[in-house]
Amino acid sequence: MGLFFSRFRDCLRCGRPASAAGEADDANDDRDNSFDLFFDLTTLEAATDYFSESNRLGHGGFGPVYKGLLPNGQEVAIKKLSLTSRQGVREFTNEVKLLLKLQHRNLVMLLGCCVDGPEKMLVYEYLPNKSLDYILFDKEKSRSLHWTQRFQIIVGVLRGLLYLHEEAPIRIIHRDIKASNILLDEKLNPKISDFGLARLFPGDDTHLNTFRISGTHGYMAPEYAIHGYLSVKADVFSFGILVLEIVSGRKVTERQLDSSKSDLLTYTWSLFQTGKQLELVDESLDTCNPSEAAMCIQLGLLCCQAIVSDRPDMNALHLMLSNDSFTLPQPGRPGLQGRGGRWTTTTTSALTTTNGSTTLTNNTKQSISSSVDYSRNSMSVSSMNEGR
Repeated sequence: MGLFFSRFRDCLRCGRPASAAGEADDANDDRDNSFDLFFDLTTLEAATDYFSESNRLGHGGFGPVYKGLLPNGQEVAIKKLSLTSRQGVREFTNEVKLLLKLQHRNLVMLLGCCVDGPEKMLVYEYLPNKSLDYILFDKEKSRSLHWTQRFQIIVGVLRGLLYLHEEAPIRIIHRDIKASNILLDEKLNPKISDFGLARLFPGDDTHLNTFRISGTHGYMAPEYAIHGYLSVKADVFSFGILVLEIVSGRKVTERQLDSSKSDLLTYTWSLFQTGKQLELVDESLDTCNPSEAAMCIQLGLLCCQAIVSDRPDMNALHLMLSNDSFTLPQPGRPGLQGRGGRWTTTTTSALTTTNGSTTLTNNTKQSISSSVDYSRNSMSVSSMNEGR
């Protein structure tokens, strides 16, 4: 193991994050070539008061995450690999190599790592508002997350995924898009985190078939959960679930509710079929743009179509959200079966209910209508064989 990490350290020392096109954060382009990626264990112990519980930010499938203060005064988040975690060296190496290549304002920034002895840790920029689920699924905190902020979070996550799928140095499928993996900065700008399960698609590959299925119950696309068919459309499906969660303030599954409402996607589809989709909007919202909310609900359902080729890609979704005159396609039945099971690795956080009423403002965009004509706006519609 010591020899592995020695070689791993030497390999990573030769690398440097590449600048990215499009939405890249230009400030990151000036990172020094001599920047040392590696932190000593003693430095991180001092930064976190020896990983005290008072500095603990949370815990995921990878292990606990701690807030730290470096000697230069910089606040950081330190993700520590649990020694008993099933996600081991492979996932750790995968995440470091990925994040070294990526720079985008909607992706979390990796500052370094630690491989001293048995300890394996990742050091990230610290984001003061924690993860989206920390606010969204808390009855009191969610009241502070206004509709405009929710819509901006949806757009930001979409841009991050568009970068991963189309603009990054190599195509990347995240495989675990969910609220707990969306971190929020001081202005509530979203940043996609946790690349331990991500898969790279070198060259012109658009999909793969795998028996190693990983993800989170409720968010997994049916073709991936059941058949191991992985393409960018799997991330699109997970993004659709996330959009519905942001609009509704509800988790994908809430087992304390009756069967007609416990599964968010099933409930949304039933409301949409009867023209009552705005009933999904989070009751904790004082105001809401009804046309934007209706558009997001319809987009969420389009992302979750049972047939892979019926789901738009991130380019098409970006066009839909940025073009007021875009006529949304009519969604068909979503993929309600096989969205999780014995292969899943983690589940999301605590359940909640909300009270109150929603007052909808009169501030509207162009009215939403339905169409089956995808070609009018050059939407990319892919077949099962193409995967994107």
